[in-house]
Amino acid sequence: MSSEIDKIRNFAIIAHIDHGKSTIADRIIHSCGGLTEREMKSQVLDSMDIERERGITIKAQTVRLKYKSKNGNDYTFNIIDTPGHVDFSYEVSRSLSACEGSLLIVDSTQGVEAQTLANVYQALEINQEIVPVLNKIDLPASDIEKTKREIEDVIGIDTSNAISCSGKTGEGIDDILESIVNKLPPPKGDKPKKLKSLLVDSWYDSYLGVVILVRVIDGSIKKNMKIKFMSSDKTYVIEKVGIFTPKPIDVNELSAGEIGFIITGIKTLQETKVGDTICEASKPLEKPLPGFKPSKPVVFCGLFPVDSSEYQKLKDGLAKLQLNDASFSYEAESSSALGLGFRCGFLGLLHLEIITQRLEREFDVNLITTTPGVIYKIKKNNGEILNLQNPTNMPDPSQIEKIEEPWIKATIITPDEYLGSIIKICQDKRGVQTNLSYSGKRAVLSYEMPLNEVVFDFYDRLKSVSSGYASFDYEIIGHREGDLVKLGILVNSETVDALAMIIHKEFAQKTGRQVCEKLKDLIPRHNFMIPIQAAIGSKIVARESIKGFKKDVLTKIHGGGAMDRKRKLLEKQKKGKARAKQFGKVEIPQEAFIGVLKINKEN
Repeated sequence: MSSEIDKIRNFAIIAHIDHGKSTIADRIIHSCGGLTEREMKSQVLDSMDIERERGITIKAQTVRLKYKSKNGNDYTFNIIDTPGHVDFSYEVSRSLSACEGSLLIVDSTQGVEAQTLANVYQALEINQEIVPVLNKIDLPASDIEKTKREIEDVIGIDTSNAISCSGKTGEGIDDILESIVNKLPPPKGDKPKKLKSLLVDSWYDSYLGVVILVRVIDGSIKKNMKIKFMSSDKTYVIEKVGIFTPKPIDVNELSAGEIGFIITGIKTLQETKVGDTICEASKPLEKPLPGFKPSKPVVFCGLFPVDSSEYQKLKDGLAKLQLNDASFSYEAESSSALGLGFRCGFLGLLHLEIITQRLEREFDVNLITTTPGVIYKIKKNNGEILNLQNPTNMPDPSQIEKIEEPWIKATIITPDEYLGSIIKICQDKRGVQTNLSYSGKRAVLSYEMPLNEVVFDFYDRLKSVSSGYASFDYEIIGHREGDLVKLGILVNSETVDALAMIIHKEFAQKTGRQVCEKLKDLIPRHNFMIPIQAAIGSKIVARESIKGFKKDVLTKIHGGGAMDRKRKLLEKQKKGKARAKQFGKVEIPQEAFIGVLKINKEN
């Protein structure tokens, strides 16, 4: 199945979330005869239920197609459909590394959005050829000229050869296919040279073990070839070579410029490092390919089973999910209030939401998630630097010289009537404005702000004040010193570690008061009074009390000396309550934890 290298086109489809990437990929597959009419379904490349339900792409998918051009030549297309959401931008970066060009899809009713910018800049950084495509021209709100002007103003790409199309009706799809042939360059590479290939992606298949997606740059990969991973220096024998059309098909070899998969009998994803260079074991290379940035978890939270008997089920579920998603990490942790669970790291809040949904759906585990947090850098007085994920592990304030928190550069694109409300939200979140520019009636805002403030509810608030029109993208720019404190919650003078949080000093008192008020409503009454306190170090900043039940022990006492007897009984009751308070254990229901987590969303 080897083809001439100048008849190959490797390209990615990039766009903002919901601008129609997967729909256009469906149309291209259908036009090139990748699947029959009967096999076609919407979002062919989205394999997960959650992807199909939400209409979002989470995993980048590849497919190889044959196309007969109007010039009479046969071409091979390798398409990679990429995710559009900010949390999965690492998927986009590695997909682009395997291609020579990109289709930039812009919704002609919405115009350029924040994620469009982020993805385009990634493509321009590696000098890719970009073909602009204006989608959804069948809708009445479509404005092609305005969208073209916006692409030129905001991104700076020439749109004189932009293609108008509709993923829904199929209009303009033939023009897209022709422009892929005419405008995107073929891959550079030499088949006679030594094998040099890039490990683009890997996932776990329950029948085959680890499936490795590779892009061959020079040479060729054949079955039974002995290969070497340059990062680990380990050697493996190839058992299977294949391509996706979207169905997996076995082939004899993959030549220079081609994308396909190999199976080597590897059983764990940890052995396959994304971005690694693969060469032939007998003909090693002098230096590896540059690869790309690894994905690092930025948001951390605790996952605990509601029923402690489901702990093993949760552990097995996390291990299985990690097989197919190496970008999230987990380690065991225990909490006095919530029992045994795991501390997990995610790429963002959407990633967190998807993992928890998959655990609940696929593995039938009822979960409690603790307050999401980020990694803080703590410099101690003795010069030691700690990376802190869990607030309960924070050292004593007297030992701390300074605390640094991660900051992000946020790009927000919004219609200008919502500008005031959005600036207000950014200021509330301690944001610093760095730029404001206009493209027609849309404002492009740049802000620097702490990631900790964005993690909770920033995206939800942004969408609600802008009626869903504002778009948001961010990148991490490093750590900065902040005036941060640990807010601890005490119930009956005992610290509840699951409710501890690291927060800016300015908001600590207000948040402490809200948590105490919420817990007062949610913790049931006991036989003794329960104090609920919020503390910063040893200083109490807020307090609420839950009154104890009071049994009337005086009803039957009448006659002479009644007052004396009543007083004695009340004294006795008082002692009993004091003893109950000393030895009694306060039962905190699960609703209380969930209620406290929701506070952050309501603010």
